[in-house]
Amino acid sequence: MAGVDGRHGRLFRDQEEKLSTVTPHTRLRHSGKRGDDANDGTGQRTTDRSAAVRYGEGDPYEQTKVAFGNALEALKELGLGIESVIRTRMYLSHVRDVDEAGRAHKELFDSVRPVSTLLVVEGFVDPRILVEVELEAFRGA
Repeated sequence: MAGVDGRHGRLFRDQEEKLSTVTPHTRLRHSGKRGDDANDGTGQRTTDRSAAVRYGEGDPYEQTKVAFGNALEALKELGLGIESVIRTRMYLSHVRDVDEAGRAHKELFDSVRPVSTLLVVEGFVDPRILVEVELEAFRGA
């Protein structure tokens, strides 16, 4: 579901999935008026837009590439590209996957060098998910 909160100039796109009804969340958020310097954020996992198809099961490198690919696609909806990315976050369910996730991140973001945080978490709602990512972009970066 996509929507606009006109009072605050926010655009959001929710993913159609069961979790959205339990813990409402947004997969893409734009704050500010179009054309203004504004922060844009997206959080993604390794599914298609319907959240029905999972990619890279058991492969943290592939899951990282797919999740960031989904995030970058979402930013395109706001007219932003990889050069606008200023911060990334990677959440991993296993410390053993740090090198593979880091390799995927470097391949994607080496040219723009965003601030990056990597966290190892207890796990995700779906145990097949090894990686979730977030990125922030700045219009005018």
